[in-house]
Order: sequence, then C-alpha cells, then structure tokens
Amino acid sequence: MASNSSFHAPSRHGFVRVAAATPVVHIADPAANAEEHARLIRQAGEKGVDLLVFPELSLSAYAIDDLHLQAALLDEVERQIARLAAVADEASVIAVIGAPIRNGDALFNCAVVLGGGEVLGVVPKTYLPNYREYYEKRWFAPAASRSEDAVVLNGERVDFAPGLIFEATNRPGFVFAVEVCEDFWAPLPPSTRAALAGARILCNLSASNIVIGKADERALLCASQSARTLSAYVFAASGWGESTTDLAWDGQATIHELGARLAEGERFAMHSHLTVADVDVDRIGLDRLRNGTFADCARIEGEAATVVPFEAGEGPADALIRPLDRFPFVPDDAARLDQDCFEAFNIQVQGLMRRMTATGSKTLVIGVSGGLDSTQALLVACRAFDRLELPRTGILAFTMPGFATSEGTKSNAWKLMTALGVTGAEIDIRPAAEQMLRDIGHAFANGEPVHDITFENVQAGLRTDYLFRLANQNHGFVLGTGDLSELALGWCTYGVGDHMSHYNVNGGVAKTLIQHLIRWVAERGLVGEAATPTLHAILATEISPELVPAGADGAIQSTQSIVGPYALNDFFLFYISRFGFKPSKVAFLAHQAWGDAATGRWPVGLPQGERVAYDLPTIKGWLRKFLIRFFQTSQFKRSAVPNGPKVVTGGSLSPRGDWRAPSDSSARVWLDELDANTPES
Repeated sequence: MASNSSFHAPSRHGFVRVAAATPVVHIADPAANAEEHARLIRQAGEKGVDLLVFPELSLSAYAIDDLHLQAALLDEVERQIARLAAVADEASVIAVIGAPIRNGDALFNCAVVLGGGEVLGVVPKTYLPNYREYYEKRWFAPAASRSEDAVVLNGERVDFAPGLIFEATNRPGFVFAVEVCEDFWAPLPPSTRAALAGARILCNLSASNIVIGKADERALLCASQSARTLSAYVFAASGWGESTTDLAWDGQATIHELGARLAEGERFAMHSHLTVADVDVDRIGLDRLRNGTFADCARIEGEAATVVPFEAGEGPADALIRPLDRFPFVPDDAARLDQDCFEAFNIQVQGLMRRMTATGSKTLVIGVSGGLDSTQALLVACRAFDRLELPRTGILAFTMPGFATSEGTKSNAWKLMTALGVTGAEIDIRPAAEQMLRDIGHAFANGEPVHDITFENVQAGLRTDYLFRLANQNHGFVLGTGDLSELALGWCTYGVGDHMSHYNVNGGVAKTLIQHLIRWVAERGLVGEAATPTLHAILATEISPELVPAGADGAIQSTQSIVGPYALNDFFLFYISRFGFKPSKVAFLAHQAWGDAATGRWPVGLPQGERVAYDLPTIKGWLRKFLIRFFQTSQFKRSAVPNGPKVVTGGSLSPRGDWRAPSDSSARVWLDELDANTPES
C-alpha cells in the first residue's frame, strides 16, 4: 500500500498517475529542450504525476538526420540528462526521456529512465525503421547489436537493455517498461514480453510523423496492445517544433487501460503540455490473476527480465483523474449507450429465439405486472415472435393482481398487452391466496394485518404456480422476468416468483440498464408505436414488488428503501463481481463517482430526479448491506437459476458462467475490510 494514508488518495487504492508529455521541440538544441522538459517535469510534480513519458529523442529532437553523429551534440545530451535527473528528483517524478546514447562504438536511440536523482536504466530501441521516410539505420544501431548490458552516463554505470522492468519497492503494482516508437509496430512488440514479465504500465516514446489516418492507426495499436497485454499503455509522440523538412508532426498523446482510452491530448498544439490520467494497476493485476490465458502465455512465451527497483513518491492526494461511469452498466456517452442497447436487446431476443426453436414452442407464458422487468421481457418476446414470423397472439400474458396491486400498474399492464397485440388475460390471485393463508393458519386469514414474508411469498408463489400450469396447458414455456441486480441482492423468492422460469432473458441485465433498454425500444418503435406512451408511463413508476398494502400515509412498498438504490447496488456489483476489488476501494470509487451530482456526465435520458449525490456514510451503509446480501444470504438462490443469456460486460451470476460460489459462505472478511479501511466521512 502506498505511504499516502488518506482514504481519499487514489494512490492508496492502487492508482498510479501517469502523464504523456508533449514538449515544444528545439531542433538540435539539447539545452533548450531540457528547459522544456524541466518545466513539464515540475508541472507534473505539481499535478501529483508519478510517471512521465516524453517523446522519442526528445532531448536532441528526432528529425535532425546526420546531426545525430556530432560529438558536441551527444556530449551536451549527456550533460542535460544529469540536469534533468536532479529536476525529476526534486519533483518526485519518474521521468522517461528520449535521447541518443553512445555505447561502445555504436549509437543507440534510447529511452532514459530518471528517478531518485539518477539514471535508473537505459532502454535502446529494438526495431529500427528503414523504409518509406525513415532511415534510422544510417545513424543508430539496433538493441540486439549492443556489446554489453550496461552503459556509463556521467560517470555512472547503469543497466542498458531492451525489456528492463522498473518496479517500485513501496507501491505494489507500480511496475513499468518502455519501448520506442517502431517497436510497437512489430509483430511481437518488446512490450508484450515486458508485460508477461510483470510490467503493468507500458510506455512508448514516439516520433511517428503524421499523415492522414495515422492517428487512428496509432490509437488502435495502443488500445489493442493494452487490451491484449492486460496493461496500461502511455504513448507520447513528437509535436510542434520538430523539423518539417520532409515530414510533419501532430504531438499525439494517449493513455489506454485494458483497451479503453483514459485520456487523449491536444494534437497540433503549439505549446508544451501534459496529458494526465490515473491508471489502476490494482485492477490490472486482478485481471491478470483471473485470466488463465495470460498466465499460460507468460509461462510459454515469457523470458527472464532484469528488474530495476526504485522508490516512488507517495502519489497524488487529490481527486481521481480518469473516466468513471456512475452507472458501469450504462455508458454516459450517447453513441456508446445506443450501441450497448442495440446489442443487449438483440442478445436477449436471439437467446429467446434459439430456445423457442430448440423446444419447438409456438407459445410462451409471461406474467405482466406493469413494472420494468416484466415489461422488458415482454418487449423481447414480441421482437422474438416478430423475427420468427409467429403471431404475437402466441404470447400469453397474464396480469395477476394481489393484495397490494395498484390500479396504476394494473392499468399499465393492460394497456401494454393491448398495444402489443398479445393474448392478455387477468387472474385475481387473492381468493387463492386467502385460501392458502387459511389452510396454513396465517393470522391474515383471521383479519389481522400481518404482512410478513409468508404473506408476501404466498402471492409470489401462486403467480408462478399459475404461470407454470398455464404453460403446461398451452404447450409453451414460462418466460422469466427477474434481472441481474435482483439476483445479486437475493431480491426474489426462491423457487418461485422472479427467481424461477423455463428461460429468463433478463437474468444477465442490470436493473439500471433495463430502463434505458425500454426507452431505447420505445424511441425506435421496434415493437410498434402504439405501446410508446405506456412504456414511458411504466418508466415513471416507482419500483415496487407490490406485495404489501400501502401504509396509512399512502406510501407504497418501495424496493429501493429496503435494499438500497439500484444505482449504488449495480455500482457495487460491477466492481466486486467483475474485478474482485476490496470493499474499501469500491467505496472510494463510489464516492468519486457519486459524491457530487454537479460534476461528471449522466446517461442520456436519465430523469432529473435520479441525478442525485450520495455521501460517504450513505455509500458505506448501503455497501455493508450489499456485502451481506451478496456474499452471505443469497448465493443459494443464484446456485439454482434457470438458463438465460449473458448480456453485460460485468458478467453474469449464473453458476454455469462467471460467478461460482458456495451457498453457505460468510461475509465477514469483506465487512471487516470495509470497516477497517473506510472512514465514516
């Protein structure tokens, strides 16, 4: 753990602040370039940056041709390296700069790593381009031709080799490696083996010139390399000031993590600047831990690497600098949300279509409550029937009012069934429920207002009994409606209700995504325009199981007042089940995402009333309840769920899929960690 002990410090939770530097270039003037470097290093220190990456040959400039072979220039480069080592030490920054370095009787294009007031190591470029506009072999030797694995700079002997691994002794997971420009265009980039050897942050010093379309190619390479190697990738290219004798430069700077872009700098800028982001080395390590393919590849393809230890600074103590969705299952980017809804809906539809063709069914049975989940399942059913060219009358939809069913939800259920053209019917379960309550001697049957779990589950069980027998009678199967969030919380009645069906299309969809799916279907008229007004009315309805009658004040049974806001629960679920984060880190991230409603972006279409903030005590309180429900009290329900398609990137909770756990576990270790490492405010 980092020495910065504040709960609110990103470094405490496994984040390393990295930056790509884009300095103004002074052609063949190492002293002037060092001035630009020093200013950026100091700025980086003020911003709490741990690791700063400069472009290729940033001290000398890249496009200086035969001037690389001038002794006076090379001597000046070495003098400026010593100067910058002191600057980096004062700023508590690890700086990676580009420089031409002599070794024996050869010159190498190198990345020089500075930290602690000294040169930590020098990494020569492995692959030298000698095609199109590049002629590097005229001046430089490739890494493989070096005569030894050390070089003397300013009287000090330091490691000199490709694939060096730099590891912080006081910041677990802060491990990085360096490659230079052309290296990551190779079929097997040096950074691949560095990642297999343990590097979690990969750095690229580049002087790649710009032509139309090349920026997209470089971004693709950075994204794909970070995804394939399960790493963060920091890319810094030369910009304004480089010689334009025959080429041009855009100063592209990007930071990617596990395939996702965290930050992108200004291209074609005429001033020196930094592109900064916090990378989650803890998350990278956990991803590698659970990825057997990565471990197997490391055993087969990995090679021994020289590890250079260093001591890192405490790390930043301010707010997290990285994109952080309030809703991990619902992107705040409109185009991405549209794509996610398209894919999620069609995954659900395709899964149901395949189950229907496999069983030869022409009918299915579904309970329609007028709530979000049953509405989404019914929309999926309609679309599946349309694509299979089956009449929607084969969808047998039943609304089954109980003791607490409101006129509003029942009315919405009927309006929806009518608008969609399915076969709708109503079965009042109250007489059967009253009979069952009398048979078991429940106090409610004697007129007492006892609304306990038995009272609730009698209703949930009867609805399922009716649906299954109706499916038998009509040679169909029961379509489930329970969602991923309810499974995580155990908010379903075992064996009946939302827990059980013949096939469940919603089991892999988070509650926070379902409302956007319904809105997406409505806006596109995918099941017909007639249903749109009712769909919007359903979206505006309070989430409730409607099993307990409203109180004297008229307040209905509210799901979220019992289990907590689904916005927070889905946030907890994503980071705990997908990455295995410690509860204190989940609380930290939740506070970063939800602490201030006025900052950050919100998903398109989210009602203003849902754009709220949660303070740390509230987050901690609901997280504690989530941990008990998820780890201790509800796994037995997840161990017996029906089939259904995996939909979201966070994974599914099917015992046949992403989540396998004992049904009789304790939540103690997670609760203890939360309490020990998360303050009350």
